[in-house]
Amino acid sequence: MPLVDIPGMRKVRMGDLSAERVRADNGVCYVRALETLGDYPRSLTDRLRHWAEAAPERIFLADRVNGSDWRRISYAETLEKARAVAQFILDRDLSAERPIVILSGNSTEHGLIALGAMMAGVPYAPVSPAYSLVSRDHAKLKHIFDLLTPGLVFTAEGVPFEAALNDVMKPDIELVTARNPSPDRPSLSFDEMLATVPTSAVAAADAEVTGKTIAKFLFTSGSTGLPKAVINTQRMLCANQVMIAHALAFLNDEPPVFVDWLPWNHTAGGNHNFGIVLHHGGTFYIDDGNPTPAGIAKTVRNLSEVAPTIYFNVPKGYEMLVEHLSGNEKLRNNFYSRVKLLQYAGAGLAQHVLDALEELAVKAVGERIMMITGYGSTETAPFAMTSTWPLERPGEIGLPAAGLELKLVPNEEKLELRLRGPSLTPGYWRMPDKTAESFDEEGFYRIGDAIRFIDAQDVNRGFQFDGRVAEDFKLSTGTWVNMAGVRSAIVKAFAPYVRDAVLTGLNRDHIGALLLVDADAARRIVPDLDSADEHAIARHPAVRALFGERLQQLAAQSTGSSNLVRRAIILDRPPSIDAHEVTDKGSINQSAVIANCAELVEDLYAEPAPEHVLDAMATVGA
Repeated sequence: MPLVDIPGMRKVRMGDLSAERVRADNGVCYVRALETLGDYPRSLTDRLRHWAEAAPERIFLADRVNGSDWRRISYAETLEKARAVAQFILDRDLSAERPIVILSGNSTEHGLIALGAMMAGVPYAPVSPAYSLVSRDHAKLKHIFDLLTPGLVFTAEGVPFEAALNDVMKPDIELVTARNPSPDRPSLSFDEMLATVPTSAVAAADAEVTGKTIAKFLFTSGSTGLPKAVINTQRMLCANQVMIAHALAFLNDEPPVFVDWLPWNHTAGGNHNFGIVLHHGGTFYIDDGNPTPAGIAKTVRNLSEVAPTIYFNVPKGYEMLVEHLSGNEKLRNNFYSRVKLLQYAGAGLAQHVLDALEELAVKAVGERIMMITGYGSTETAPFAMTSTWPLERPGEIGLPAAGLELKLVPNEEKLELRLRGPSLTPGYWRMPDKTAESFDEEGFYRIGDAIRFIDAQDVNRGFQFDGRVAEDFKLSTGTWVNMAGVRSAIVKAFAPYVRDAVLTGLNRDHIGALLLVDADAARRIVPDLDSADEHAIARHPAVRALFGERLQQLAAQSTGSSNLVRRAIILDRPPSIDAHEVTDKGSINQSAVIANCAELVEDLYAEPAPEHVLDAMATVGA
């Protein structure tokens, strides 16, 4: 495997994803890695058994409960406890028709239930805690329960989930809690689950598991409707881990150490990261923090104590982490001491954040750390594409994983991406119509995104993300607007104060934008403001003045109506999860926001512009 050896950068061994391109007569082309995918395990629990025998005392999972010291569990202990969970599951009438639902977040209990369920051959479904704890009408949670018809529900804490449980639990559903059970709802304790004595039935059930066995249901974000249950088979999960091990070859050199908060109800945290640690016999320290003012303090504590060998985060997480790395020498030195690779996903990483990460690495250890990003979705398990070289440009997503085939279909002015391979989902649970429309006649999954060649003459330069196929729209002049490109430009121009934008302009004369502020960042503009809520920020003269300047600067850089954002409004409220405007992971449903803000949209095109509308043409020529 090639060694990435760049002066001033920490050396790291990466895989060879060299690809070939085959053109078809109809303008379609196919791209695949030259190297074939190696053998992969039958089940993820095979890897658990392997490491329980090869390294029984090595720590597999560690977490904190309410800020306590680390709770640690070894591979041998994990296998023993997972077998008890499997027997508990087998003692009940659970199956794909009556699966297990996990409502709470990452924890050792969550991991043990997941592995025990896989051993028993019964699917489980980790569900976003926000659907229980943030939502008030629990509409998405009700939809999930109606779709899955679960037989068992687990929550780490009972009382915080009372309201949600009251809305969705039926008499035939059993409840298990680890702590703080609700006094008004019968439940079993997680300790009772672990006290179950395994019998030969566990080994027999495990022997029946094949690559086609459903391991879990993961829900789509619901950014364009109610969440769909993506079927995740053992073949998907295991093949995907071999793909990752091939691309990130250094993972095979030593057991990885993760300090990670990414939610296990999402494919990145629950499949990609959890799977990497288990596949390679590593240690997973469950970070109880997140990219919020309160959560980042927990992340800082954890990263000050445990040095990761590979680190994943979202752009907002890196942005907040940089602030602490700058002023905390202990954190900085520990974080960079042995990390071989940084990766981000979910959104674009601002250049100033990337620059700061490199500068701080040099300050701590005298060398930069390679940064990459990748591409995938819940339906691809998720690893589908990555670069095996340092990030060179925004939106770069590299080359396809070994064993995966891309199909690029001309669609208007773009190349629509479709994928096929062993890591692809067979479809959506109990939604045959959605499954049928998601695959083409050759069995390629229609992911709905577009990509483009970085160099049309050299496929091995890789690809760049080119937005959603269905998101682009035409102005009244017939000019196409690249939604992804314009949104990215807005976020970059307003960084760090805007975290996303909703674009308007379909059949209109110009592009408009509804700006979603990052309240924590925008507070820096007005530190004397008592409140950091969006309403107060959006109305403050200093904020409006700065945003007006940024809008004018962005307009001055435009090359025509296809990327000129003429007017903008700062939204004075956060998007609502109950109104389907935002998903639990922060993705914005553009159409829902536009529908719910219809009057504001009209204000973007009113003449003259209302006072609350920022107009780039106030000082910039049309």
